Amino acid sequence: MTDTIPRLAVPADVPAVKSVTDAAFRHYIERIGLVPAPMEYDHAANVAAGRVFVVGNPVLGLVVVIPEADHLYLDEIAVHPDAQGTGLGRTLLTWVETHARELGLPEVRLLTNAMMWENQKLYERYGYEITERRLDGPYDRIHYRKRVSPLLHPPGTA
Repeated sequence: MTDTIPRLAVPADVPAVKSVTDAAFRHYIERIGLVPAPMEYDHAANVAAGRVFVVGNPVLGLVVVIPEADHLYLDEIAVHPDAQGTGLGRTLLTWVETHARELGLPEVRLLTNAMMWENQKLYERYGYEITERRLDGPYDRIHYRKRVSPLLHPPGTA
């Protein structure tokens, strides 16, 4: 895959965003007994809000990020099964951390379902720490954060 730098999604990407999200999360339905929340997102609204960044042509991976006052919230990370095991997930996580730094935010926060063991191992391997576990409606969620160091030279400075 040659294009591994995420780009801001455009309206024409919405079908691919839905397709990649569904493909990445579909196998969890049976395990958790619920449709994973990202599969029910309003992808068009997230794209219109400038929250979705995609990788690949065709799209093979994506992140949905929401800047908050004191952190960057990683609302979704999805890699199409055809691209899993290629390092794309790590590339996306690295990009999210860099994006947080560029925005001047000191940490990235995210959550995952307690039944998504693979995600928990991935986040912990890359330095995310558990901050809490709680029930949100029918979802049993584990919340994570990772502090990111500030940029030595913020954009626009020398």
